[in-house]
Amino acid sequence: MLGLPDHIKACLFDLDGVLTPTAEVHKAAWKATFDAFLRDRAERSDEPFAPFDIEGDYNVYVDGKQRADGVRSFLASRGITLPEGTHDDPGTADTVNGLGNRKNVVLLERLREVGVSPYPGSLTYLRATADAGLRRAVVSASANCREVVAAAGIADLLEVRVDGLTAREEGLRSKPQPDAFLAAAERLGVAPGEAAVFEDALAGVEAGRAGDFGFVVGVDRVGQAGALREHGADIVVADLGDLLVEAAR
Repeated sequence: MLGLPDHIKACLFDLDGVLTPTAEVHKAAWKATFDAFLRDRAERSDEPFAPFDIEGDYNVYVDGKQRADGVRSFLASRGITLPEGTHDDPGTADTVNGLGNRKNVVLLERLREVGVSPYPGSLTYLRATADAGLRRAVVSASANCREVVAAAGIADLLEVRVDGLTAREEGLRSKPQPDAFLAAAERLGVAPGEAAVFEDALAGVEAGRAGDFGFVVGVDRVGQAGALREHGADIVVADLGDLLVEAAR
């Protein structure tokens, strides 16, 4: 009664936008970071300032990707190339890693200010999958995944965590590559075909399809249901709770 095919034994959940509404906090942090960088660059080059589009740019270039990959992808869309720098670059450094670290400082400040709670429908669905005996993992590009999961009070419902820190340590490629989801399935002891991927990002849905996972659920929080289907979702819902409603019919 979970709205999943019978052969599914595990659920691989993205975090931001699927389990928790932190996607909005991420968007705001990225916009503050990129706009400050772009405004300063425009002033120094005497060019017009074109701000970061909190919906279009975020969804296409940043959402679902590891932090440095998101920086690199968005800057490339503006024809901007920066030195890579290192993971320890300060937020003041005009490098790929420096901008990413600057965004992380803004993100953590906003999380401390506003806190985080899981989507009610997602919490209900998580509990239902646990009660049904399905294995459960959170798969996120965020390096702050552990903190967000703990703050949301859902750590006990998730058996495995594969996040931005895992990706850095193990050399996992960013979504739309399936590496992180494949790593989570392996940790849970299931084949990709026995696992369902739950994603709100276009890159994440692509990753689920690229990894030959047994079922890909697109979660549409921003009105991109058609794009989620085009990128590989088997089904699109507005909320995970909708899967329980559909299954009960």
